[in-house]
Amino acid sequence: MKDEILNYVEMCTREHRSLQRGMNFEKPPGYGIILMSRRPNAPYQDDFSSDEDELFYEGHDAPRQPGLDPKLVDQPRRTKYGKPTQNGLFADWADHSNEGSVERAIVRVYEKLIPGIWSDKGLFDLLGYRLETSSGRRVFKFHFRQSNQTEIGTMPGQQSLGRQIPSWVKQEVYRRDGGCCVLCGEKTQLHFDHDFPYSKGGASVTPQNVRILCARHNLEKSDKIE
Repeated sequence: MKDEILNYVEMCTREHRSLQRGMNFEKPPGYGIILMSRRPNAPYQDDFSSDEDELFYEGHDAPRQPGLDPKLVDQPRRTKYGKPTQNGLFADWADHSNEGSVERAIVRVYEKLIPGIWSDKGLFDLLGYRLETSSGRRVFKFHFRQSNQTEIGTMPGQQSLGRQIPSWVKQEVYRRDGGCCVLCGEKTQLHFDHDFPYSKGGASVTPQNVRILCARHNLEKSDKIE
């Protein structure tokens, strides 16, 4: 569920897979998984547009090997055996979808808030990619846009993009609320909640109108004003 807060084990359990890689491609009708971070020490340069509708996601480096610094060589599209890397899987699918031969790939994006704690950013469509030169090497920059689907299998148009809670707000709220439900102190099955409901005009862009609720209190509240 979008805006849910999960620890790493909960995230893997929810997705029924081990998420040791940051990029996990899956072709439609399934969806892939992308892990991202905008923390100061993040290994890759990932970023959102100002309205957080679009994600610009850096591809991943070659595996670390003795005598090889992955940050000094091009990000690989193929392994030495000719098989596509995760970069290659996403890039190949983007090429085919832009030719109209396949539908666009969808990913669920999780953003790291603090070590071990992640936030579900929702579903994004893969639009394309470009190759950039950075510090003398080639890196992939993948372009995603917030999907019209809130969950796989739902109808387009069910979610307003204006209710996106910016990442800096989530990080501030998580620190402020101590990583637990503000009503009962529960530390699992947490969600970011609009204190004054978005459907009634509540804002997403400041910490003052966002708080952490557990799943029970989030469901009990619905869009009622307390």
